[in-house]
Order: sequence, then C-alpha cells, then structure tokens
Amino acid sequence: MDKNKVENYIDEALSEHEELFLVSLTIGAENKISIVIDGDKGVPLRECIRVSRAVEAQLDREEEDFSIDVSTPDISKPITLKRQYVKNLGRTLNVITEDDKYEGTLDEVTDDHIVLSWKAREPKAIGKGKVTVQKSVTLTYTEIKETKVKILFS
Repeated sequence: MDKNKVENYIDEALSEHEELFLVSLTIGAENKISIVIDGDKGVPLRECIRVSRAVEAQLDREEEDFSIDVSTPDISKPITLKRQYVKNLGRTLNVITEDDKYEGTLDEVTDDHIVLSWKAREPKAIGKGKVTVQKSVTLTYTEIKETKVKILFS
C-alpha cells in the first residue's frame, strides 16, 4: 500500500473542512490503515465516518485488501503537532523538557513557542510564612520532549 497515495486521499477528504487536520497515518501489517484526525474545535463522529468512506472509495479492494480505522487522538497520548496546542489553549498541560517538568495553564501559542502559567507558594521576602505568586515559563518546541493534557475531573 502506497502511504503517499493514502495521505493524498486523506488530505483531499480533510480539505472539505479546514478546521480538521491529520495527526498521524500508519499502515501496518496486512494493510491495516490507521488514521488519526483532529480538529480545531473537536471532531464529530460523522467526520471520522466521512473521512473513512472518502479514503475507502479511492482504494481498490480488488487490487489490494486493506482495513481502515479513522479515530481522534487519545486524550492520554502526548500532543504531537503545534496545531494541537492551539486547540488546548486555556487547559492545564504537563510538559517535560530535558531539564525540568512543568504543570500549568497554556496561555499562549506561537509558531516557535508556548507560554505556561501557574500559581506557586513561595517564602515571603520578609518575615515568616508564604505568599502565592504567579509564575510563567516560555518554552520553544525544540525544548519540549513531551506534552500531555492534564485530565481534570470536576
């Protein structure tokens, strides 16, 4: 199975809705095609079905047998694309870099970095006790080893 050809079919199907984008495409043993798509505002089930049918219609089972699976990213899996950061603005992220780990609210996303903010308790400059301070960090995408959305139950 030609991965480039399948990717072109996916791009064609996704072009109907600009808010959708391809996260990953894998073609495994026995031509098992696994497509993961995401959207700036989420992905309705009907879009997964539509993309699956659009790609399947382009492929010929007489030529090569295959199976196809279209899904959305698993919330427990790391963020892999810059565009996924935009979707998660305002959410709490766990970010691991080479030197440190951060947990904070995603406040800003640009082409080359993200900004996280959080509150921390620190000792007072004068006297006993602690004070709550607002902290933030700017991280470039090259610094980030892994980012996951923190799942919060309210």
